[in-house]
Amino acid sequence: MPPPLFEDSPIPPTIEWMGDHIRLIDQRKLPGELVLVDVRSVEQLCELIFDLAIRGAPALGAAGAMGVALASVQGREMAEAASLLRATRPTAVNLAWGVDRALAAADPVAEAVQIAVNDVAVNQAIGAHGTSVVPDGARVLTHCNTGSLACVGWGTALGVIRSAHEAGRQPLVWVDETRPVLQGARLTAWELQQLGIPAVLVVDSMAGSLMAAGEVDLAIVGADRIAANGDVANKIGTYSLAVLARYHDIPFYVAAPSSTTDPTTPSGSEIVVELRPDAEVVEVGGIRLAPAGTAAQNWAFDVTPAELVTGYITEKGISTTASCLI
Repeated sequence: MPPPLFEDSPIPPTIEWMGDHIRLIDQRKLPGELVLVDVRSVEQLCELIFDLAIRGAPALGAAGAMGVALASVQGREMAEAASLLRATRPTAVNLAWGVDRALAAADPVAEAVQIAVNDVAVNQAIGAHGTSVVPDGARVLTHCNTGSLACVGWGTALGVIRSAHEAGRQPLVWVDETRPVLQGARLTAWELQQLGIPAVLVVDSMAGSLMAAGEVDLAIVGADRIAANGDVANKIGTYSLAVLARYHDIPFYVAAPSSTTDPTTPSGSEIVVELRPDAEVVEVGGIRLAPAGTAAQNWAFDVTPAELVTGYITEKGISTTASCLI
């Protein structure tokens, strides 16, 4: 039975524990169709994580925990399953966090379920705190997908916008398309449409012109890993937005659960950035854009220095420094 948040929601839980298997939304199929996939092996889950059928730091935390839980109910060696899961997405700290939480628990299933329940509560708290930085009628720029689909439910950066919308602030969202995999165009635009929040899709390279024209009041993004000093690893293109926002004197906020912080990583220079397949750059939707044989560099993330971040929004509140994160 889904938690109360989902009973009347147009967006079901991104990932659920079904008793002896996992059920998740296949985000590769959106926005064309909403497809739920039943996951019955750790290997299947690893493939779905790598292929971005499920993605987003908080959602990966739940997926990692549920992968260990799945291994436990199948009588499989949990340490082996944990190793496979961790290797799928090295930059997203929540994945390893979820794996380790379930691995250390006396009851991995109960721990995984609790992580999923807590995720929704944490995200709603992030949204409640973040509403205070969204003025009435604000034009908010966001990047990638940080909504319900990136979490078990509600969202982080997009959750702030959702909370502001429900509070009557009437925000308008500028949605970066987010090349190369178009999580903004495919996922964020779909979520905002389901929720009835006004949104306009723009190409990534238009963000600077929007800011220069005075069309952006603030930017809110998520995070896949936050170093101890506050440096932020997030979807490629985030760093450029932060630089543009600083130049145009526009507030730039990072919204993420405190679990996204990695106190063992001193700064962003130590964050391992995932290198993904060339095909994501030279093709879109299976249609080739570049000549055969074209080489591509596909860093999945970039690192934004802490000095470019106006504030961090977590379930604990809002802070201008990384001190609130640890």
